[in-house]
Parts: sequence; C-alpha cells; structure tokens
Amino acid sequence: MTLVDSADGIAATLNSAVRDCPGGEDARIDREQVWPWVGFPLLPTVEALAPNTDADQVIAAYRARYATIGVPLTRLLPGAAEAIRAVHEAGGRVLVVSAKAEIGVHHVLTAVGLDRGELKPDLVVGGLFAAAKGDCLARESASVYVGDHTGDVLAAQVAGAVSVAVATGPQTAATLVTAGADVVLTDLVGFPEWLSAFLPGFTRSRASR
Repeated sequence: MTLVDSADGIAATLNSAVRDCPGGEDARIDREQVWPWVGFPLLPTVEALAPNTDADQVIAAYRARYATIGVPLTRLLPGAAEAIRAVHEAGGRVLVVSAKAEIGVHHVLTAVGLDRGELKPDLVVGGLFAAAKGDCLARESASVYVGDHTGDVLAAQVAGAVSVAVATGPQTAATLVTAGADVVLTDLVGFPEWLSAFLPGFTRSRASR
C-alpha cells in the first residue's frame, strides 16, 4: 500500500507464520529480506523467502495473525493523509486498490486513521495486482493512479489513467520511469501540489471531448 510503510509488519508476521509451519522452524525473516517483495502478492513472496514450506499453509497462518502482529507495526507515510484530503477537496474519489488481502487493507486503514471522515477512501479493494488492478481502476473510471511499484504503473496503463509513481517503495525512481510512469514524485508530500497543477489542464481536456 502506497499510503503506508508495512515492511516491518509483513516481516514480523511472515517470520511468525513460517516458523510455525513444517520446514520453516529455523527461519529468520526480517525487513531487509522482505523489502524487495513489498507490493507483490503474498504467494510469490512466500515461495521466494520460505521455499522449504507449503506456501498455502504459510499464507493461511500469515493471514490469521496479520491483524495482531503486522498491523500494529504499520506506519502512515508522510503526506498520505494530505494526498487523500487533496483529492476529496478537489471533488474526486479515492480508490484504494491493493495486492494485500482486502480484510488486511481495512485493518491497516483503521490502524493509521484513514477510515473516517474526509480521509476515508470511497472504495477499498484487495487481492489485486498489476493488470488486475488496472481492470478494477478502469471499471471505476479512474483518471490518476498513484503507486510505488512497477505493477502499479502497469495498472495505470491498463486503466488508461495517469501513472503517478512515488519512490517510497523498494523500486527506484529510475525503475519506475523505465516502466512507463508519467510522473515520479519523491514521496506523497508533493502530491497535492502536483494535483493542483494537473487538474486545470485535465478539466479543460475533458470538457473539449
């Protein structure tokens, strides 16, 4: 989720889950190992980091304990609340579309205070990655998609949306540019300013169609 840093929570939950499954008793999974996999679906992450375990068993154990282990270790990224507020103040809708299981997305949003008032997203969807995210965004007529992963860039492209990438995830700004991001920001702090500059031209473009 581009709105939060969930790496510590993912690492702690995955370490606990793997160690409780046959073949993973001696595992030591930390943030450094998890970081390159942040943003990817859970299955390839487990297969890469715990190859000697049954991935389905690990995933079930992970999801059973994520709310109690992982969520409390998740922190809101700088500028996240302001980015949501900027979209709502401009009359837009905020769609949170994540590879994380949907119940986990809701737990995270509640924990960091993005579940109420002007900060509450208009739609939350989980369990989608890359092109599948794009299909969802297209159905919702999304105009802009903000993400921190090459899979998010692809999602925006599939949806025909402007891809705004933020370099707060495991992939560099250069990687995101190469993937085809239309805009790359250092972090979400700069998003409201970008949005305010983008909207007048976008509004004129739509009106001329």
